[in-house]
Amino acid sequence: MDGAASEGHEPTVDDPFPDGRNGADGDAFDLDHIAGPRFAPSAFVTRHGRRYPFGPVRVGSPALRWRRPLAAATTKGAPPAGGICEVGMPEAVVLRAPRDLRIESIDEVALASGQVRVATLHSGISAGTELTTYRGSNPHLHKRWDPGPRLFTPRAEDASPYPVRDLGYEEVGRVVERAPDVSDVELGDVVFGTWGHRSQHVMNAGDARDRRLPPGLDPLAGIFSHIGSTALNGVHDGGPRIGETVVVFGLGVLGQIVAQLAKRSGARVIGVDALPARLRVAQELAAVDAVIEVPTASDDVASHVRELTDGRGADVAFEVSGAVTALHQAIRSVAYAARVVAMGFYQGGASALALGEEFHHNRVTLVSSQISGVAPERSYRWSRLRLAQTMMRLQADGTLRLTPLVTHRFPLAAAMEAFALLDRDPAAALQVVLDVEEGQGTP
Repeated sequence: MDGAASEGHEPTVDDPFPDGRNGADGDAFDLDHIAGPRFAPSAFVTRHGRRYPFGPVRVGSPALRWRRPLAAATTKGAPPAGGICEVGMPEAVVLRAPRDLRIESIDEVALASGQVRVATLHSGISAGTELTTYRGSNPHLHKRWDPGPRLFTPRAEDASPYPVRDLGYEEVGRVVERAPDVSDVELGDVVFGTWGHRSQHVMNAGDARDRRLPPGLDPLAGIFSHIGSTALNGVHDGGPRIGETVVVFGLGVLGQIVAQLAKRSGARVIGVDALPARLRVAQELAAVDAVIEVPTASDDVASHVRELTDGRGADVAFEVSGAVTALHQAIRSVAYAARVVAMGFYQGGASALALGEEFHHNRVTLVSSQISGVAPERSYRWSRLRLAQTMMRLQADGTLRLTPLVTHRFPLAAAMEAFALLDRDPAAALQVVLDVEEGQGTP
């Protein structure tokens, strides 16, 4: 990782931000990290007799180098009985009720034939779908999803959705143990996947082999496998062509990735957001050609888009914020017979969506894009695995710059503070990451 410090460095606090924000002069969050260092931690927690930073931190700062190197896991080969390096008691983030988050011990799963154990290094928090679960508004908490007919059905009154034990789907970790019959996965291999906010995970060796990070790629980049796949799948659904104009509504983490992908595909990209800091991040990362700041939901974005497109409107719009008002503006902003891709996780009703207006009169195609499936016409060639592998490769070759989107990092022990930050002040952060103590290992 960038800015590695010497082993045994004691974290210090030189510039604390006790209000929980990572920024200065009233800005939503700091942009300096894109080209340079990030801030120091605002406080510490004690876990297992050791002190760890939490709160706003520099992604490359010495204060984050509390993880000892995986001495055993970085060696090739394994003892005859398999391979193992010691990790601590497994823990996981558990949601007991809305906003009631706990760190709980979990049973360690014994390896079966053909399996490996992965010690989690980093786990990203989704400020969209995952936060709706934390707040209690996710429809999966109140209804039951029936995968047969693919319908939501009423949940039995006595069937509580809590505790929720599968929070999280942006993980990366290091192989620390393998079954005796596993020979094609090495101790120390860094793999990405979706196993939740937990300190360790057992997976099939074949899955681990297919999900190894490209050589030289920062392990932090691995957290973008799932949300990156969602973005790539959405851009495929939108199908922007070289030279076309694309509008991205909502420049949170998912929107930032969509903008980068559309831009690298040869489109002219217009970014729309209410937060100037997010607009500047997109500009700094060369993801947009123009930006539109929308202080209020009533602002006429469509008129601004037409001014930027010689009165025609955009060829494709991606609505990524999950706000129904933004979806309405996206429909208004596109040209006749153009396409709008709805990627947000919309909550509640949609009274702001006036389908009898531009949607009806301009023959707008509205596409729902979601990572649970690939469009049938692409399903022979594209799978979720290929999407994720592509996102890793695009980061490794420099096409995409995603790690600068990480604005806050917390240890697993401070997961409650991490979720509370996103809940109470989502404008204060982009990607929030949990750094997991059990990513360490000893020979």
